[in-house]
Amino acid sequence: MIMTEFQVGEIALRLRRFPAKQQHKSLQAWDSADELIANHLLTVRDSTQVSPEVQRIALFNDEFGALCCVCRTLFPDAQVHVITDSIVSQLGCAQNLNTNRLTDHVTYHSSLDTLPDKLTLNIIKIPRTLALLEYQLGLLSSQCAPATPIIAGAKLTALPAGVFKLFERYCGNVTTSLAKKKSRLLFSQCPDAQSRAASLASQAPYPTVFTTSTTETGTALTLVNHANVFSRQSLDIGARIMLKHLPAQHSLPQTANVIDLGCGNGVLGIALLARERHSNTALRLHFVDESYMAIASAKASVEKNVAEMVGNCSFLASNCLDEYDVHHNGQADLVLCNPPFHQQNTLTEHIARQMFVDAHRVLTSGGELRVVANRHLPYGEVLKKIFGGFSVVASEKKFVILSAIKR
Repeated sequence: MIMTEFQVGEIALRLRRFPAKQQHKSLQAWDSADELIANHLLTVRDSTQVSPEVQRIALFNDEFGALCCVCRTLFPDAQVHVITDSIVSQLGCAQNLNTNRLTDHVTYHSSLDTLPDKLTLNIIKIPRTLALLEYQLGLLSSQCAPATPIIAGAKLTALPAGVFKLFERYCGNVTTSLAKKKSRLLFSQCPDAQSRAASLASQAPYPTVFTTSTTETGTALTLVNHANVFSRQSLDIGARIMLKHLPAQHSLPQTANVIDLGCGNGVLGIALLARERHSNTALRLHFVDESYMAIASAKASVEKNVAEMVGNCSFLASNCLDEYDVHHNGQADLVLCNPPFHQQNTLTEHIARQMFVDAHRVLTSGGELRVVANRHLPYGEVLKKIFGGFSVVASEKKFVILSAIKR
């Protein structure tokens, strides 16, 4: 178990990343931006001007619960609303709250939920996706009471000029702290009625929609993309290559369970559904992703393209295939996977490795895991250890398609 101590003033919290067993020993469950926000909250608590009114806190994008644990410790009577697009972040937060015996007065919300009423303080760990930040500032601008404080923070590498422009557009004035440990705080507040009307009139539309060409997907697909979906304006290169190398038509069993693991907007699974819709295969497609916005995007995209097959689909927010085990009792004939190579802002291979292990667990004998990956990543060796072997389906300049069969 990788446990480290997060020290803020007199507070000492024991924290670990989630899932702990998959993490490298050098990684900790917070960064310098979390430290900066936490130390500012300590100042807020000790201020004679603020304290009793800090009763309903909205906490956006807390990666593993470090900030939630700080809020629960500094403001023990406050209700903390954790708002995140990641079920993994929610699970990490719950894990660390439980470790530090701080589980009371915490409510979890997905990024697509309506904001809670009567918020008195908003804390934002600025995400690396500017579209998600824009969506969240739009929520605060339209739903939160005027003049409600906003405290935001990020490492300097996550603070391009666009961040400040978004705060100015949706919230008006924004001020900053001095940089410390390569991080900075931003201070703003929810806008008044006049400023709110102006910001609402110019809001960017989310979700966005784009349509693929027939050369990309075999048939034109209209894909719905919420703000935090990867490659939400066009097909990413990996998906485009994988679409050329889906398993051959009619190669699946008559009644087949297929998992689109790390589904994003669902393009791989939808392409398979569109191709097999007139075949004799009773295809059941399970879209799985750790992002609530990805799952909502996949569902909306299925409804746009193969509405008659929505009843053959399930949509699961899950840490890899944990929830698939719970809801479907294992068993799949094919897993399609375009794995991520980062968790939050950290480059890592552990998510792909867990995806492969989970795929091996749920596949039937003779079932296939088909993966698209950057050529430089050592996924072949990982698959060899888990499955006992693999084959190369296709190889291009930057990407490779790998297949592993469960024996």
